Amino acid sequence: MLAKIATTALMGIEAFHVELEVDFARQGMPSFTMVGLAEGAVRESKERVFAALKNTGFKLPPARITVNLAPADMRKEGSAYDLPLAMGLLAGIDVVRQDQVQGYFLAGELSLTGELKPVSGILPLALKARSMGARGLIVPADNAQEASVVKELPVYGAHSLSQAVRFLLGEEAISPADCDLDELWKNRHQSPLDFSEVKGQEHAKRAIEIAAAGNHNLIFLGPPGSGKTMLAKRLPSILPALEFEEALEVTKVYSVAGMLTKNQPLVVTRPFRSPHHTISDAGLIGGGHYPRPGEVSLAHRGVLFLDELPEFKKHVLEVLRQPLEDGVVTISRAAVSLTYPADLMLVAAMNPCPCGYLTDENHQCTCSPQQIQRYRSRLSGPLLDRIDLHVEVPAVPYKELRQKSGSRDSATMLANIERARAVQSSRYRNTPLLTNSDLDGRWLNKFCFLGDAEHDFLGAAVRRLSLSARAYTRVLRIARTIADLEGTDNLTSDHLAEAINYRTLDRQAQTWA
Repeated sequence: MLAKIATTALMGIEAFHVELEVDFARQGMPSFTMVGLAEGAVRESKERVFAALKNTGFKLPPARITVNLAPADMRKEGSAYDLPLAMGLLAGIDVVRQDQVQGYFLAGELSLTGELKPVSGILPLALKARSMGARGLIVPADNAQEASVVKELPVYGAHSLSQAVRFLLGEEAISPADCDLDELWKNRHQSPLDFSEVKGQEHAKRAIEIAAAGNHNLIFLGPPGSGKTMLAKRLPSILPALEFEEALEVTKVYSVAGMLTKNQPLVVTRPFRSPHHTISDAGLIGGGHYPRPGEVSLAHRGVLFLDELPEFKKHVLEVLRQPLEDGVVTISRAAVSLTYPADLMLVAAMNPCPCGYLTDENHQCTCSPQQIQRYRSRLSGPLLDRIDLHVEVPAVPYKELRQKSGSRDSATMLANIERARAVQSSRYRNTPLLTNSDLDGRWLNKFCFLGDAEHDFLGAAVRRLSLSARAYTRVLRIARTIADLEGTDNLTSDHLAEAINYRTLDRQAQTWA
């Protein structure tokens, strides 16, 4: 007898429909064959499922069993096929009728005792099931809250295989899971850190405000103890709240990565990721034998903070180029090419030299010119071109350390940033753009119009600093954000001058050579 069960497989952060077919043939020697590009964990499901069926009280008759995962040319991996396979086997021997399971999507890992364990990637599965008009979704109880974020789809969380079978037979009722989205939004975690705790560094705070308002990339350059890391860690306190669609995008990434918890069905705050400088390129960008999202995707719609930037391996930093430019990561393998989102705000910090005290008036630098050159050459020109604001963070004078608090607090900065973001939202309503950092091509010419005087001013700066075409674009984007913070439509020479002032590393290009 042939039974069919609906489930899904992941490609990147999207799910595609998989039909699990089970055929029982009573003729011939008993055997079990699985086809359809099943990877290791999927092939091993046979042992888990057979043990779970036996220990739950279901007995399979001797038969030649063939399992097909269609489409057969798409790779399937993970342990989420245990529950669909078990239900397919039970439907094949008429424990569950095909019409009783028809229209349900199933996913879940089985223990040897028949208990259902949570799996990753449930949110994309739920979105796919809803788009296909599914009758409902049956998943492990620990995954039910995550799946219930998707409204208009009944989600049933089962604790065991036997409970799932009784539910399909109508012998036990399972209440559909319900996620209170309003409560999640209301109880969003507020950052305990505040910019009022940062004493001095008003120039750096202004740069951070500009970066957050336009979603620009930023690098801090300064000696140890000047507050670079302290400034970066307070960025979440001034970032605008996630929209629901943005929250879904971020949650899908965390769902695929298996980083959601039972009590966190939806990511409602912007991510802040700070990987160690020993990270590999696969850890940063994503990949591996079975590709998984990397730190740049986990920072999607949030902040990726790279402290001690030159200490990262050079080849690891170079793979950042494409994500910073395109906002996505493409991981290519021989059989498949996967795309993960990576629309993030990069914030980096570095010392001016190996010892760190080149620009510190209170300490003597012990580095030779050759050491400084080697240290700074770890960062390539193309990578620095993709960072919009280069900000010097000097050591804080003692008289500023004596202050009780800084002059700028997070609430004031957030209010300014939200006003600027509202201006951008209105301006780009009928375009594919979201923030000023997306400006390019014809949109740059349209929304960053310059008069003759401004063209002359910017042209002289480009020639004097030998700015690349990409750096020229960055200057215009920053100037546009500065004007938005001031509430003005037209770009002036003052806006351009401040934007150029944030190209510190371009101005130091001769020293770096």
